[in-house]
Amino acid sequence: MGVVNVTPDSFSDGGLFLDSHAAIAHARELVGEGADIVDVGGESTRPGAEPVSGEEELRRVLGVVEGIAATGADAQVSIDTSKASVARACLEAGATLVNDVTALRGDPDMAGLVADSGAECCLMHMRGEPRTMQADPRYDDVVDDVRAFLEERMAYAVAQGVREESIMLDPGIGFGKTLAHNLALLRRLDELASLGRPLVVGTSRKSFIGRVLADAAGHTEPAAVAERLPGTIATNVLAYERGASVFRVHDVAPVRAALALAAATLSARWDPGETRTPTS
Repeated sequence: MGVVNVTPDSFSDGGLFLDSHAAIAHARELVGEGADIVDVGGESTRPGAEPVSGEEELRRVLGVVEGIAATGADAQVSIDTSKASVARACLEAGATLVNDVTALRGDPDMAGLVADSGAECCLMHMRGEPRTMQADPRYDDVVDDVRAFLEERMAYAVAQGVREESIMLDPGIGFGKTLAHNLALLRRLDELASLGRPLVVGTSRKSFIGRVLADAAGHTEPAAVAERLPGTIATNVLAYERGASVFRVHDVAPVRAALALAAATLSARWDPGETRTPTS
């Protein structure tokens, strides 16, 4: 799952693809590198991010979703939103997956929309909201608590008419979690995979990677965003080994290459003939 942030304030690439033409070109580049899904978002969910109106979010993303769909790109288009109005317009424009960081809690109309449209959806765990989620997050047992939350939200979605086979689950690495919480979730990811739905992991370039890399190098400041690719690759390979099957990343080609080798080593299931050739 390649990330297309159409925002001015995302933590790693805010503003780079705010122009719709640049965002569409970036999405095509990610598909060329092997992305099976491109995830388009118009509202930053970084810690401390301020919300934007549905009108502004839709203004940012609708042309991008339409443009990607119109290119006939060999990838599924996902809309990263918690607003039903944004999701509805983007589904009509060619998206087929709704990536909702609130797990259908942010908008009372979202579950019905997903059910009626037949779209796939990703339900993510987040403590609080982006503005407050990193304010002293606490859990009795972070893995048990996240598992119970995802199980409950999946049951809710199904009760609202969403097909269980259309649901993906995301533990929300970095969303209301400390460094220790993030590492515990990665270490025990198999306990979440046992829920039986595809598990999405989004560790790409996140701050906990920067802190781990800094500690390893004896530095006090977290490693810069541009230096976090090795950690991103490592966390995704570990997540694959523990049962994850969808990997939300900014750097598709190197992560896909690492996963190809991990898959060949661990299971010999990887078919080299299925790999895609990067266009750049």
